[in-house]
Amino acid sequence: MFKYFPTNYVWNLSVDLAIEMGAKIGEIEEMCAPLQEAARQPDADGTRAFRATWSTMADKLCGLAEEDERRGRLISAGDKYGRAATYYLTAERLQAHGAPGRVELYKRFLDVFARGIRLAGENCERVEIPYGDGHIAGLFVRAEGVEGPAPILVQVNGLDSTKEMKYRVGLPRWLAQRGVSSLVIDQPGTGEALRLHGMTAVFDSERWASKVVDWLESTPERRADVDPKRIGLEGVSLGGYYCPRAVAFEPRFACGVVWGANHDWRDVQKRRLAKEGSFPVPHYWEHVRWVWGAKDMDDFMRIAENVHLDGVLDRIKVPFLVTHGEKDSQIPLHWAQRTYDQLVNSPGRELKVFTDREGGVQHSSFDNSANAGAYIADWVAETLGGRTAV
Repeated sequence: MFKYFPTNYVWNLSVDLAIEMGAKIGEIEEMCAPLQEAARQPDADGTRAFRATWSTMADKLCGLAEEDERRGRLISAGDKYGRAATYYLTAERLQAHGAPGRVELYKRFLDVFARGIRLAGENCERVEIPYGDGHIAGLFVRAEGVEGPAPILVQVNGLDSTKEMKYRVGLPRWLAQRGVSSLVIDQPGTGEALRLHGMTAVFDSERWASKVVDWLESTPERRADVDPKRIGLEGVSLGGYYCPRAVAFEPRFACGVVWGANHDWRDVQKRRLAKEGSFPVPHYWEHVRWVWGAKDMDDFMRIAENVHLDGVLDRIKVPFLVTHGEKDSQIPLHWAQRTYDQLVNSPGRELKVFTDREGGVQHSSFDNSANAGAYIADWVAETLGGRTAV
């Protein structure tokens, strides 16, 4: 794990995630060098300072991108906008719920991300999936070199990630190379669903996952792209709970993958109350109450009692891959073993623990996603009928 700030795990996590999304080390140095003292300050003061330096770099990149646009250098502009969006998102993710300007910063991030995708001509299309009185936003990435309907892996967030973060880390691109499409979504409790539409998380994740499958099966333009018999589901971090739960209760999924197991999130909360384990974001307890729509801590802990997989996983009758980092600082490794052990009716179940040898040992492999992500992409391609060689 790259530790720019020796005393601040949460900020190190954010820097490492930014690197995985394509941040440049020189820009990281320029943003982070002034923050050494701020990293030791209380959350509110520190995160304001973090936002200032990272947003300033993003603003500078947008200015450079505008210069590229005026000269017709649209690919270069798109690349700079894409990196600027990563820096805006990294700054936004650390802010407290309700912090002044947070919503505006998030909207700025969405606009810059979309502009970068368009100008760079990336294989990434924004989609909106009907859900309740609103919609779930997603990013659709087409399989490469496939004629007709292709297999697809739906990918869902954890507690505090977003669809754009998962897209930039690279799994959709690695899958596209292997003939598998991707649909990365901001499910309730994450990303746009939470920030712009007030959709809070629900423990019965099949509620929204089934709507995603409905959309893939019934939307005319998607029927030409997607083989409905080869729809898989992947979840990262808290998605290591959402994904198995959804696959257990939605039999149309053809396989499941967790990138970081999260078998018993209620236990994790109890241990965090006891100061055990690392927090993923500042203002943690305020953040989780926001995500789950809890009015206070008692209400949140009552909600958390439902967020576990005991008594659920024997319903899964499709292939399932459980992955976990050997040195995960947030979720103990034994929960990955528990998930695997309870997949008693899953044909071809597999437990893969990433070690120092291949990297990706931290939580959901944020320290080094390349080898871990390639392993997942290969398994999905083999399971859903993609390819692992050209």
